[in-house]
Amino acid sequence: MEPVDWNELFQRSVSFWEIFVRGSAMYWFLFLIFRFVVRRDVGSVGISDILILVIIADASQNAFSGEYRSVTDGMLLVSVLVGWNYLLNWINFHVPAFRRFSDPSPLLLVSDGRLLRRNMRVEHITEDELLAKMRAQGVRSLRSVKRMYMESDGSFSVIKNTK
Repeated sequence: MEPVDWNELFQRSVSFWEIFVRGSAMYWFLFLIFRFVVRRDVGSVGISDILILVIIADASQNAFSGEYRSVTDGMLLVSVLVGWNYLLNWINFHVPAFRRFSDPSPLLLVSDGRLLRRNMRVEHITEDELLAKMRAQGVRSLRSVKRMYMESDGSFSVIKNTK
């Protein structure tokens, strides 16, 4: 068994600022892709969802890392990504105007008992999926729904008719 080169293992091989810029650029690029292209989840993770995450992670690895070799560089990169995530969550909480940019608005799917198929197509929600989400909330028929929304986090909310 070969000995471990502790110096090479923990000595930074890429400058702090290069890691910061690379990590920040890739974080924002991926944030925008997931915000505007892969907007929501219908409540389950499918094979294609996992596949796209793995492919994106693999494709962005070199752009993130710049071919670093040390554990310290990797920890620094992860710290930059976690830092951006924390900062975005903090801004989202404190700045409502930013929340409108970062979180999609609720999508109306049912209005007065009528399916809004155009909105369903936007998120690729089938009628069967929608009816299953209604049943999960104790709603038996479309006629009893005043409004049904897909929320920004992928959950569904139902406002029942009061008649």
